[in-house]
Parts: sequence; structure tokens; C-alpha cells
Amino acid sequence: MGCVSCCSLRAPRRPPLVLCLYVVGFLDLFGVSMVVPLLSRHIRHLGGSSTVAGLVGSVYGLLQLFSSTIIGSWSDVVGRQNVLLTTLILSGFSYGLLGLAGSIPLLILARISTGIFKHTQSILKALLSDLIPEHERPQVMGRFSAASSMGFILGPVLSGYLVEQDGGFYTTSFICCFIFYVNAGVVWKLPYEECLYIPAKELHLATDINCETNCRTLWKENIKNSTSDAVVTATNGVGRRKTLNSVWSQCLSVVENIRGLIHSNLWDVFLIRFLMSLANLLYYSNFVLAIEERFNVTPRLIGYLISYGGIIGALSSFMVGSITRLYNDKMILLLLHSSFLTCCMMVMYSIATSIQVVVLCSTVLGFSTTIGRMCIIDMELSRGGRQARGTLMGAAQSVIAVARVLAPLLSGIVQEFSVCGPPRLGAALALMAILLMTFIHSKFSKPTEAKVKLH
Repeated sequence: MGCVSCCSLRAPRRPPLVLCLYVVGFLDLFGVSMVVPLLSRHIRHLGGSSTVAGLVGSVYGLLQLFSSTIIGSWSDVVGRQNVLLTTLILSGFSYGLLGLAGSIPLLILARISTGIFKHTQSILKALLSDLIPEHERPQVMGRFSAASSMGFILGPVLSGYLVEQDGGFYTTSFICCFIFYVNAGVVWKLPYEECLYIPAKELHLATDINCETNCRTLWKENIKNSTSDAVVTATNGVGRRKTLNSVWSQCLSVVENIRGLIHSNLWDVFLIRFLMSLANLLYYSNFVLAIEERFNVTPRLIGYLISYGGIIGALSSFMVGSITRLYNDKMILLLLHSSFLTCCMMVMYSIATSIQVVVLCSTVLGFSTTIGRMCIIDMELSRGGRQARGTLMGAAQSVIAVARVLAPLLSGIVQEFSVCGPPRLGAALALMAILLMTFIHSKFSKPTEAKVKLH
């Protein structure tokens, strides 16, 4: 019996591990969504102004912009599980510090720490992509997104109840801290290295005697950045080896990963992600104000509408695998169609004359944006190959962070002319993304498309 049989014996262990990561993703956003909606309110209770609340949010966004790629690349160097465990522990400490914060400076310090280390979602996605074959990735990523979205939907429900109690914000922060440490304990116990997915083409024929050795060798190659040595050339042409336990070696490897990303051919995918992210953020930037002004509805109805859109998005995530199979895994075509739907719904929403049309637009947008987001993730991972997935996911989060910084500014400018200006600008950006996708369609659709080499 060869190596294929040997590895197949371990295949049943992978689904429970993936399920555990779904739970970690759910708890992660469940805990965060308990605290974040209450943050501005707590800042005002501490004597801060709306400007201070905005500054705290901006600091967090800017730190995420610069730290996402670095933390992601670090996970490629020292191992995904190690970095995920570190970020969970430090993020839990940050939310615990937030619960202890009795002054604005201490609260800002807690948010700075969170902005640097809160990258659990992107690392979880990179970790999942290590565990599953490529044809299963859309379905697994969709389910992970659905689980995380459910956490984000349910978290505010509990925090809304707790905040009415004495010391509600502090209780909520400590619960969030506890959740992060529970997640850290789960991640610490995961048999991650033993369940890495190995493509069949990389499995070498072997006898029963050396089967176990070959399988372990392939596992080590999958996580070579965390288990192998870095080669450093000494003077006089003599080569010497230095382990990646050295902080300096880790920093050099991180820099090399980021440099490889900069010189890769993924910028068109990142541009599509940026345009679509900015379009979606513009749509939601003044949603509450626009609905209230245009249709004179109650805040409760607006809240129901927002929750409804979130539920549609979560349910759509479960459908990603089935939809991609209908498209024969042609992600660029599926992304093109979903982006077209997004563009049309934003235009329809901007000219809507009744709340029923808004409900229809929210339904379709919840579906199209979720499908589009999953397509972009899959395209990034497919074109990036098996190496430096953490760097790719981190860079993708940095792209989204740029969109988050720009969206409020652009929204404020266009609202000076029309309350429907932000969704119309979003539709224009979505149209630009569609034109870009059409232009590069042949490049994406080639079955022999070369993988990006980031190392």
C-alpha cells in the first residue's frame, strides 16, 4: 500500500478539524460584535466627544491597514497555528484591557493593541485553505463565512441586553476576552500539521516501509516556513544555516514574502477587491440616514432591514459551493455576474420610490455581495498558489482597510449633492470593476494559468 493509502487513512480527521475552525470563527465575531457597537457610547460615558470616537476608529483602521500583511506573512514564516494562537491571546488581552479602561488614554491603548493583532479571521481563512483541496475551497469558505456572520448577527443581541445592566460594557468586554481565550485553547489543541492537504500530484509512490516517512516529509514541506532553516550566505562564499527561531531571520522572511507579493501579478485581483469593497461600503455608509429621510420609516424598521440583509448574506454563504458547481468553478464568470447584480441593485436602490423596492434590493445585494466576496477570495488563493497564503489574506485585509478609510470621506462629499449620492457612486465603482473583469476575462479563464510565486 502506497502513500496515497496512508494519507487517506488520515482524511477523516480533517472534517472535525474544519468544524472546529467554523466554531472558532463564529465565537471570534460573536465576541467582537458584542463590544464594537457599544464602543462609541462608552467613549461618551468617559467624557469623550464624537471626534474622539471617530479618532479611535480611525486609529484602529490605520493599524489594520499596515499590520494585516505583516501578520499574515508572519504566519507563513513561523506557522499558521502559532501565529493564530498568539493573535488570539493578545487580542483577548486587548479586550480585557478595554474592560478595565476607565479613561480615554487607556481605551486608546487597548484599541491600538487590537488594531495590531486582531487578524484572526484572515489567518483562519489561510489555515482552512491549507486543510482542504482546491475544489472544496468555495464551499468550505462559504460555510466559514456563514458561521462567522451568524456570530456577528447574534453578538449585538446579547450585548444589547447586558448594556442595560450596571457595568454592562465592562461585563461585555470581559466576556469577549474570555471567548478569545477559549478560542486560544481550542486552537492550541488542534492537530493542524497532521491534517494538511497534500495534492495527489505531490504524493510519491512508496512501499509500506517508507510510506510514513514520505508522508511526514510532505507535511513538513507544506509548513516549511515554520520547520525549516533559512539559508544565510556568509563571507568568502561559505554558506551557513540559521534557524527561523531567530527574530532577525523571521523579519527577513516576512520582508521577502511582502516583496514577492509586490512583484506578483495579483494587483488586478486586488484592484477588483478594492473597487467592490469601496462600492459596498459606500452603499451602507449612509443607509440609515437615507432610508429615514426618503421613506420616513422608524429606526426599528431600519434595524430589522439591516438584520435581514445580514441574515440573507449568511444564508447565501451556505449556497456558495452549489453555485460554483453550477458555474463549473469558473470563478471570474461568477464574480462578473454577481458584480453585475450588485451594480444593478445599487442603481435600483438609488431611484427606489417605495420601501418594498428597498427590501428587494437588500435581498439581492445580500446574495450578490456574499457570492462576490467568496469568488475574490478563491481567485486570490488560486492564483497565489499554495505558498504565502497568509501574506495574500493579510494583503487582502489591507486592501479592505484602505476602502474603509476612503468610504466615509467620499460618502460625506457626495452627500453634499444628493442623499442618494453614495450608492450611485458605489454603482459606478462596481461598473468599473465589471469592465476590468471583462478586460482580463481571458487571463483568468486560462486553465494553465501560472501560479504566482511569492517565495
